[in-house]
Parts: sequence; C-alpha cells; structure tokens
Amino acid sequence: MRKLLVYMKDYKKESFLAPLFKLLEATFELIVPLVIAQIIDVGIQTGDTGFIISRCLLLVGFGVVGMVSAITAQYFAAKAAVGFATGLRHSLFQKINELSFSLLDRVGTSTLLTRITNDVNQVQNGVNLVLRLFMRSPFIVFGACVMAFTIDPGSALLFLIVVALLSVVVFGIMLLTIKRYKAIQNQLDSVLNTTRENLNGARVIRAFCGEDTETEKFIGQNSLLSKLQKSTGRISALLNPVTFILINVGIILLIHYGAVQVNTGILTQGQVVALYNYMSQILVELIKLANLIITVTKSFASAARIRDVLELDTNTVYSDDKKIYNTHAVEFDRVFMHYNEGAKDALENISFTAEPGEIIGVIGGTGSGKTTLVGLIPRFYDASSGTIRVDGRNVNSYSLEELREKVHVVLQRAVLFRGTLRENLLWGKKNANDEEMQAAVKAAQAADFVQSKGGLDMKITAEGRNLSGGQRQRLSIARALVGNPEILILDDSASALDYVTEKALRGALSALPNKPTVFIVSQRTSSLRHADKILVLDNGALVGCGTHDALLENCSVYREIYDSQFGGKEAAAK
Repeated sequence: MRKLLVYMKDYKKESFLAPLFKLLEATFELIVPLVIAQIIDVGIQTGDTGFIISRCLLLVGFGVVGMVSAITAQYFAAKAAVGFATGLRHSLFQKINELSFSLLDRVGTSTLLTRITNDVNQVQNGVNLVLRLFMRSPFIVFGACVMAFTIDPGSALLFLIVVALLSVVVFGIMLLTIKRYKAIQNQLDSVLNTTRENLNGARVIRAFCGEDTETEKFIGQNSLLSKLQKSTGRISALLNPVTFILINVGIILLIHYGAVQVNTGILTQGQVVALYNYMSQILVELIKLANLIITVTKSFASAARIRDVLELDTNTVYSDDKKIYNTHAVEFDRVFMHYNEGAKDALENISFTAEPGEIIGVIGGTGSGKTTLVGLIPRFYDASSGTIRVDGRNVNSYSLEELREKVHVVLQRAVLFRGTLRENLLWGKKNANDEEMQAAVKAAQAADFVQSKGGLDMKITAEGRNLSGGQRQRLSIARALVGNPEILILDDSASALDYVTEKALRGALSALPNKPTVFIVSQRTSSLRHADKILVLDNGALVGCGTHDALLENCSVYREIYDSQFGGKEAAAK
C-alpha cells in the first residue's frame, strides 16, 4: 500500500485537512459528557433553569460546529480518495497498454479488468475511511480513557481492560481475514473470466449445445467463491457481537461500580452518567474502527494485486545498434521464438528476406506459427534468439512508436471501435484528411457499402457488431492503409471475403502508389499464388520458400495444402 501512496501527492492539503476537521469534531464530542454532568450535578441539583438553558445552548453550538466539521472532513476525504483512485486507474490503464502480448497472455484479461475496476474501488474506499476514521476513532477511544481518569481513576482501569480486550479481538480477526480477502479477489477473477468467455463465445456454445457444461462450470466456480465469502464473512461477523458483548459487560460493571461510589459519596450522579457516555463513545468508535479495519484489510489485499500489475516488467528490450546492414525491407536471420520459459519453440531457425515492394505469402497448417512469425515484425512478441531487421536495422533498435509507424497490421480478428468510420480510420493516421481516408476505403473494396451507410460519418457500434464479418475486415484493412505504411501485414484478414472481392483487393494492393512490402497470411493457396515469394511453415519450421510454381514442384507440404483445396484438378487439366 505504501508504494501506491505516491498517488496522494497532489492531495496533501486534503489529506491533512480531512483528519484535522475530524479531530475537531471528536474534541467537541469528548466535551459533551462533561457538560451533561454539569447539567445534572449543578443545574438539576440546584434547580437553576438559566444554567440548564445555557448549557443546552452550548450543546447545540457544539453539535452545529461538529456537524460543519464532519461535512468539511467528508468533503476533503472524498476529494482525496477519488483523486487518488483516478490517478491510480490512469496509471493502471497506461501500464496495461504498455504490456507486451506475452504478458497480456500470461496475466489474463479478466484479471486486469478486475484490478482496474473492483480492486481500485476497494482501495478508494479504504483511503476514504482512513482519512475519516483512522485518527478520529483512536483519538476518541484514547481521549475517553483520559477523561475517565480525570473523573475517577478506579473506573478508568475498567476502561483500559475493556479497550485491551477489544484490541485483541479486532486485530485478531483482521489477521485471520486478510489472506482470505485476497483469495476471494483471485476467485472473483476466475468467475469473471468464465463469464467473459461465455459472453464472447455465446454463439459457439449454443452451436455445440454446450450451455449445460458451461453452466456447471460457472456454478462450480461461483460456489467456490460463495464458500470463500461465507467462511470469511463468518469470521468478520464475529466482530460486532463480540465487541458489543465486551462493551456491554463493561457498561454493566461500570454502572454497578458507579452506583456503589455514588452511595458512598465518592462520585456524583453526573460523573457516573459522564463515565457511561464515555464508555458508549468507546463502543461506537470501536465498532467504526472494526469496520474500518475490515475495509482496510480488503484494501490491502486489492492494493497488493494492483501493485503486482504496476511492477510488471514490460519485457521490452531495446538495442543501441542502429547500424543499417542491408536494403531488405524485412530480414529474419536464424530466428527462434518460444512463448514461455522452458516451452517448446513456436518458431525454429527461420531465415528469409523480403525486398521493398514485394508481396510475401505465409501459409501452413493450423498451429504452424504463421501469426507468430508476422507478429515478430512489429514486436508484438520478441524473438528468443536470432535477429529481425526492418529496413536493414535491428527491430530492437527502433522505438515501438517509430517501428509501428512503418509496420501496419490487420489482425485475424477485425476489431472496430464504437464511433464513426472517420474516428476509426484516424487510428491509422491521426492527421489524415478525408481524401486519404476515402482512397483507403476504396482500395480496401469498401467504398460501395460505406457510401450507402453514410460515408465517413457512418456509425459503428462496439466491435463493429452492426456490420458483417467481411465489412469489418475491409474497414480494418482500410484503417491500416490510411497511414501509407512501408510494411503491411494482413494476418488472414480476408478470410470472410468472397473470391471476387479478394482478387480485387489484391489488385488494389499491388497498385498502391507507395508500394509497401505486403505480408499476406492465408489458408488459401489461391490467395497467395501471385505473391512474389511464399513462406511455407510446418510445426514452426520454414520448410519452403519460393513462388507458387516452384513450391508445387519442390515443397511437399505446400503441394499437400494445394491438393487438399483443389484436388489436383488444375494439374490434371494441364
């Protein structure tokens, strides 16, 4: 938690004023029992109505000033807590955006969502309550004990015993629950992950009649979460009743002791009432302190989870070697890559070159490493060993911003953002004008349906759900083309297009005035047959590299893929 307090630096004034006004309120509360004792011992005993009225007005004044102090403290505490949470959430969001794909895969989307929402809210509540109660409650407990000593030292010893016993209960329960709250948050991640997967894969689940299986899986995880919450709740629930029992036993003993002291003339009735009020104040404040500790315990568990994300190493290593070795657009030199330490290589000893303006096809079976290979060029993942060069320079020597201005990628899953088409296309180039965007839309073979839906101002819902799969893919391609990239990667991004549209798209790419080097990942040999060079992958190894005709002659893996799609008909026709 201490490492997160840096986000409070802009709220030092609020963090000082909130407890200060709470202490001011508490001071007036500690004076009230003494005023009541005076009303009983002086005003009522002597029948002095004027004295009683003056003291009652004094109590009203204390109440008004205390209320103003409390409202002011609430304001400053809320301002500091909300500001703290805002800064923390911004840093978390920025950190998540900096994480490499490998770290995102390892941590998990549901975990990150929980930490930027639920965990931040828990920490915000903790900060708010700490500023309001952390000094007030101990101050009143300690102050009530001191005031009790000024009235009667014998009675005050009872206060100390009760406070000591309550401290054991409160801190004992805190120690028992702190680890359990962290386990609850971790299990909440699992429940959210299952929910997210079911929402994203609803169509697939229904298509394969998997509703019952997924329901059972969710019920199991939800039941485990419920058990953790109930077991922790049972321990936390002991706090209030045990506290009430101890305090009420203390009050019974206090009243009995006070009655004896009144009979012997050592204490007055007003002093006994004052002692009772101080004991009641201790009860109320210790209940508040107990609830504060529960909230703070949750906050510490959430703060540890937030800190774990903020301390993640982004794994982005930069090289000082900015030397230009050749004029190739892209060069892979003995590249190996694995996703996790100790895991099998996803790519093994990959070497090839792509010249400026060439169209490079990438093909292979499922899991052969096609997406992994093209993902290394913009550094979505880093090679485990070997060298990758863009424009003759090691990719590790580029800043990510500089590299990704050169390399634009259209991923397998077309992702569009809620807003207008213009807003989505500006992701490709921030200062693009309408002419550039319309040219990109035309090259992506999307001009017809875009024009019919309102042009560049057409509305797009979240993830482009108001568009078909082919339309989403074409707009994703248009977004990549807006920036006139030097290298364009199409990762199976035309799979939803018909053959006629795909052919027109290939023609438009070849005719682009900036002549980018294009990588096309596809399962269709027909989509790659006109490429300048085709890379054939099999289980992470490059087993073929050449033109369509050459690979049909020399590469058995490529020929097998081709025959599976065309059944040797073209060869037979020849």
